[in-house]
Amino acid sequence: MLIHVVMFKLKEPTADVLQRTRDVLMSMKGKIPELLDIQVGIDVLRSERSYDLVLTTTFESLEAMQAYQVHPIHQDVIEYIKTVNEQSIVVDYITE
Repeated sequence: MLIHVVMFKLKEPTADVLQRTRDVLMSMKGKIPELLDIQVGIDVLRSERSYDLVLTTTFESLEAMQAYQVHPIHQDVIEYIKTVNEQSIVVDYITE
């Protein structure tokens, strides 16, 4: 399995924007065949080091994640994220 983790620091992390962004990310659930699992969390500590949201997705393989990356639904989500995101970081790893 391949785990894809993205953390987002938003331009304006208000409660409304955080919830809307979480909802947009979660809207992919069940709509992209390669996407086996999706979790989205809103940071609760809000420390200076914190990012605002985390997206964790699971795929069968690197090829499945690459198919997800170009899927039209994911591309629509990316367009929304571009409007609210200030910075993001990514980690991709394989589990046994």
